Amino acid sequence: MRLLFRLLCVMGVLLCAGLAVVLYYVANPKLPLWSPAQQVHYLEQWSVADRDTYYFTPQGTQVKGLRYDWFTALELPFSQQRFAAPEYLARFGFLIDPGQKPTPNNPGNLPVGFARHQNSAGTETFLDITCAACHTGELRFKGQAVRIDGGSAQHVLPSSVPTLRGGSFGQALVASLASTYYNPWKFERFAREVLGPDYEARHQQLRKEFKGSLDTFLKVAWNDTHRGLYPTEEGPGRTDAFGRIANASFGDAISPANYRVANAPVDYPPLWDMWTFDWVQWNGSAKQPMARNIGEALGVGATLNFFDPNRQPLMGADRYPSSVRVHDLHLIEETLQRLEPPAWPEALLGTIDKPLAAKGRALFSENCAGCHVPRVTQGEGRYVQHLKMLPVAFIGTDPGAANNIADHRFDLTALQWNQQELEQLDVEPKPTEPLDLSQMSVARGLAYVTAFVGNRAYRDAGITPAERPQLDGFGLPIGVRELRAYKARPLAGVWATAPFLHNGSVPSIYQLLSPQDERATTFYKGTFEYDPKHLGYRTEAFTNGFQFDTRITGNHNSGHEFRSGKLGNGVIGRLLQPPERWALLEYLKVLGGPLESQLP
Repeated sequence: MRLLFRLLCVMGVLLCAGLAVVLYYVANPKLPLWSPAQQVHYLEQWSVADRDTYYFTPQGTQVKGLRYDWFTALELPFSQQRFAAPEYLARFGFLIDPGQKPTPNNPGNLPVGFARHQNSAGTETFLDITCAACHTGELRFKGQAVRIDGGSAQHVLPSSVPTLRGGSFGQALVASLASTYYNPWKFERFAREVLGPDYEARHQQLRKEFKGSLDTFLKVAWNDTHRGLYPTEEGPGRTDAFGRIANASFGDAISPANYRVANAPVDYPPLWDMWTFDWVQWNGSAKQPMARNIGEALGVGATLNFFDPNRQPLMGADRYPSSVRVHDLHLIEETLQRLEPPAWPEALLGTIDKPLAAKGRALFSENCAGCHVPRVTQGEGRYVQHLKMLPVAFIGTDPGAANNIADHRFDLTALQWNQQELEQLDVEPKPTEPLDLSQMSVARGLAYVTAFVGNRAYRDAGITPAERPQLDGFGLPIGVRELRAYKARPLAGVWATAPFLHNGSVPSIYQLLSPQDERATTFYKGTFEYDPKHLGYRTEAFTNGFQFDTRITGNHNSGHEFRSGKLGNGVIGRLLQPPERWALLEYLKVLGGPLESQLP
């Protein structure tokens, strides 16, 4: 009996030690080291006022009920250092300026894309993560930073699934929330900071509201973990956007039976010239700017109600209240129309070899222009670039994202849509036969959801029918396509958009122009250090870097190959010799920029 007791004690000690180790690493994510750049250089892409509008205009996201002042008052789990300190958030890959100070539009002194908003019916100010957080990039070279507005972020934002490897902003945020709530000394400091003179009157109410937000985070983390919804780790600069939006909108909000494994992360695409494209998203599945932006806001955390408090579906004009801010989304969209592609900064990254770039121009015309120079027409109040959609069977890149969007089906019968009202929505193509609501695709389901949300948001904002076409964007309808294909976008500014392919599986343009067997099978991500020779981020190992493994589902670096062989099945052109690749790289530095006109 005594031996059994000792054995149980030893097992208990080992279990506690193991739990302590897990909690320590969950609460202390393994983050890369960070040091400020000597200077951040802003390229002449637009005005300072446009940049400020883009960085800090809210879109209606609420980050699971998290208040702005709560976020700025949070401490790290094992210290009194502020979680929202710019130097700490920069370690997740968020963008700050050296020595930045609070401003009227950024009173919490937070990174790019961290905004705030109040809902019309309330007084609370919520933390609002905007599109700028994911669509702003930065390159480091010799201690200098080059900001790429509208570029691709390299932060680790989405996941709250706990791992011992760490590195995730979501995981670290949940750890700080939990330690604040359960550590009475931390909560005391937190409450006094947030409430000030209202501490005595509102202390208990704050604790209740804070617990509600924490419970939401924990519920999502548990749900995502035990269901294994995101088996392919996204890492810096990626998210499975459609998968996460579908799981939030159709799984969380409607039925657990609608959860689908999301194993196809994609990069955040650059935004310059996006407003001229006929269809957007990597698989060319979205058309109307407002519907696209509403979907993005819902995916990042805007609230959405499908049901009343009795779990009865909202009907008719009651569909669907949300926290989406259509005026602000339109302001962001209009501002982005003035965003120019980044021009290669010779003073920072090196002088262009103009004769070599001229040779690259001829090679581009021969090997790249057929896909990447779209047909252009004039109409809808803009010039329209008709992007080529390349079937997965031809381009040969990882098919996961395209296949999931085409194949996943969701049961939306609980929403009780009827055919007549769906036909009245501004969604094209119109259904030609009764829709099976138990087998809705993610693209079509989200098209109808964003149509209902947009209708309600426009009414709540007092937008008249005459004003609506402008806010929609060029009077465009909400379009739906489900293609097993990826778009070939124009390449102005492509030098600033590493890594490459839709899933970020190729680290540099030089490797993208090389056969697959010359590409890196594994490489490290999470650094901003730029390689101006190969046109990509540096890929060698560094402390707490994220190792990207192209052998994992969703991460394959196949396709888009220039090599000997029959065209198709991933081969898109002849083998390019190394000197030809270098010439193409030199031309891609200037393509679409002012230096292109100086080539001989």
